[in-house]
Amino acid sequence: MSGVAIFLKRFLARPSQVASILPSSRAVTKRIADHFDFSEKRVVVEFGPGEGCHTRELLRRASADSIFLLFELDHELARLLERQFAADKRVHVIHGDAATLPQEMQRLRLTQCDYVLSGIPFSLIDIEKKRHLLRAIHRALRPGGIFIIYQVTDELRRHALPLFSRAESEYCLLNLPPYFIIRFFKDAPKEPAAKKNGAAMAGRNGRR
Repeated sequence: MSGVAIFLKRFLARPSQVASILPSSRAVTKRIADHFDFSEKRVVVEFGPGEGCHTRELLRRASADSIFLLFELDHELARLLERQFAADKRVHVIHGDAATLPQEMQRLRLTQCDYVLSGIPFSLIDIEKKRHLLRAIHRALRPGGIFIIYQVTDELRRHALPLFSRAESEYCLLNLPPYFIIRFFKDAPKEPAAKKNGAAMAGRNGRR
């Protein structure tokens, strides 16, 4: 059975969990992948990779030493991912809930990640669990890291923006259903004004 057929089968079995009748279109996978910078080693977390359409595109672009953590709750899709990426040492498939992100990162001795990509239906998640997961994502991301979602609604913005410094969104019609693609940015901490002024003064004194 093909990956797409398994995906459809699992959607029919658990529509609220799988959330989409078909994997993301080529237009969506390319548009999302274009937001990743693979000029160096990256740690990428993916929630709900399904049959692996986004993972394949990202792996094709990623460096040989990058690391991918794939969280897939559905057991059949998790097994499909394990078979599909068995030969790629960059990939770690976790058959479990996205909420176990901190424990899995600790198990793999990872302190922070560069990107979190999610296709799980946040609008269907209990509000307390949703906020707990957003806090875990924010803590896991390095300063300058990005949380990227593709969803049928943009309702997560109002929950995520109190944590993340800013968001950029676009709407892709070339998918069934059309998706919002939203990037949430975790900016690096701002340098204290006193320290910044001191550094500037030292620079001026050094030029005399």
